[in-house]
Amino acid sequence: MRDSPDPDQALLDLARDGERRAFEALVVKYQRRVARVVSRYVRSAPEIEEVTQEIFVRAYRGIAAFKGDSKFSTWLYRISVNFCLNHIEREKRSPIVDLDPSDEEPDWNGAPQAANDEDPERRLIAKQIAATVEAALAELSTGGREALLLFEDEGLSYQEIADRTGVPIGTVRARIFRAREFIAQRLEPVLGPSRNRRW
Repeated sequence: MRDSPDPDQALLDLARDGERRAFEALVVKYQRRVARVVSRYVRSAPEIEEVTQEIFVRAYRGIAAFKGDSKFSTWLYRISVNFCLNHIEREKRSPIVDLDPSDEEPDWNGAPQAANDEDPERRLIAKQIAATVEAALAELSTGGREALLLFEDEGLSYQEIADRTGVPIGTVRARIFRAREFIAQRLEPVLGPSRNRRW
């Protein structure tokens, strides 16, 4: 049994019941922390952004199967580390720092300190990316944000999104295109000109 209740339990219960906004709240809470973990394994800012997004997609798809044997933060940390290890294995690279995925999550606010001190610029970029994407999503219209998240996070087709939202497929395409362009523009001061970003 856990020594203390999971502070994320209420949001977790709602997310498992299909309440998307509850999962989005968990993303907002943990995206910077996940990006910091990712930055210990990959070097470029665009790759940090991409891998961080993929981790949350995996967490979203697996949340219904999460049994609560550990805190949500521990489960998310393990997903993050395992995904990063698999990612660098596919890329045939070595991690920047060796972390054991069987460990409990470290202090999400910065441990292990040595990795952060090694490259503070990368850590700063990861924070900037997460904050910029979060702010840009908040600025999108409700329809644009919904269409983009359904397409990117849930992997729905344009037609499936049109059926779910009750808008023409052409409108869905336009909303996703405009949303991606909007977020790409917001990211340019951080990453430079657009580079085939997932968002």
